[in-house]
Amino acid sequence: MSTPESATPARTPPEPDLRFNIGDAADSLERMRELYARFGDIYRVYSPARHRYAYVINHPDDVKRVLVTNHANYHKGFGLDRVKMLLGNGLVTSDGEFWRSQRLMMQPMFHRRVIAQFGAMIDAANDRLMARWDQLAGGDEAVNVTDEMSELTLEVILRSIFGDDLDRLTRELGGNPFELITREPTRDLTFAYRFRQLRKLVSELAARRRSEPGEHFDFIGMLVSTRDRNTGAPMGERELVDEVMTLIIAGHETAAATLNAAWYLLSQHPEVEQRLHAEIDAVTDAGLLSLNAAESLPYTRSILVETLRLYPPVWLYSRRTLGPDVLAGYHTPAGVDVLLSSYLLHRHPQFWSDPEAFRPDRPEAQLEAKRPRFAYVPFSAGPRHCIGETMAMYEMTLHLYRFARRYRLCYPPRQPMELEALINLRTRHPLMMRLQRR
Repeated sequence: MSTPESATPARTPPEPDLRFNIGDAADSLERMRELYARFGDIYRVYSPARHRYAYVINHPDDVKRVLVTNHANYHKGFGLDRVKMLLGNGLVTSDGEFWRSQRLMMQPMFHRRVIAQFGAMIDAANDRLMARWDQLAGGDEAVNVTDEMSELTLEVILRSIFGDDLDRLTRELGGNPFELITREPTRDLTFAYRFRQLRKLVSELAARRRSEPGEHFDFIGMLVSTRDRNTGAPMGERELVDEVMTLIIAGHETAAATLNAAWYLLSQHPEVEQRLHAEIDAVTDAGLLSLNAAESLPYTRSILVETLRLYPPVWLYSRRTLGPDVLAGYHTPAGVDVLLSSYLLHRHPQFWSDPEAFRPDRPEAQLEAKRPRFAYVPFSAGPRHCIGETMAMYEMTLHLYRFARRYRLCYPPRQPMELEALINLRTRHPLMMRLQRR
């Protein structure tokens, strides 16, 4: 592992004979794959747009240093301007003491006891999707799985935030005001403008909860009720709205992309699908799958874990050094960008056997001691570890459990899934798959 004493300050990491705006270019992932093959665990690239170097790290020891052991030396890096325009200054984009205060206030909302109570709501959302799929199963019409996963996960996160107010809003406004999130997949300035217009609606809902307290079990109610541990003050209106907007996007897009990829991988690996069917068919209780029961389906969860290894929605993490540091034995100055790609880290040949293969039962995942903890970071790590991981895994496990009991999704064999690596990693084109009843 790198230590400050082991560095030679005059040394700099290898540098390719090219300059490009890494992380901003549409082909950043492909270029990073090429550079990783040439330079390995660390290199640097000059970015003309930012007028500075980006240091790219690919080793778990350095990932641990940036995200955990020396995290105080690293703030969020480039790309935040675009995200802040969309989300405001919520947990994803904020830093420093403000971020710590917000995180402490929100942490109890994501306790296991709270997440477990969302099970019935998640199940009901799956019921509505299943009713639509029952009408299509066995027919000639293909299902747009990408759109369906997007709409399902959007409904789940919206109901977890707004509860019964979502149905009231839909009735009063003649439609779901948040459906533009699934209808307009391009995250450009036009989308950012329209999405930000919803802030007023969220603010009005929060004000209504404050003036008409009642029995509500949802995140906006929890945000209204939360208090700063030190001062006892409630969360400010702007801060609350920022956190709601962040929850909507972060809680929807990552789960949607993961389930989309999981269905694709299952369609390409019938032996994995058979083992999945065997595990879930062995569950005889037809009632709601509780959080504890969902976590007791090891192979189902391993499918999701392996999907997140191959196709992590958050494929690139960006940090900026506040002071100098040492990474991979190289001096890293203050004020430079440090990038780590979970997509490449999860394929590191030193830590993953047959890294491009989909193997839910891979030995590295079962024998933790043989794989460094920070070779796998789909939900980040350290203090900024994703606050919603438990809910995301529960939501996705429950969906696979319900739908794989009833359907098989068919996609042409050996047809690759074309990726688009922008803010998140997702499929470039919708996956059109055929439904078969089991």
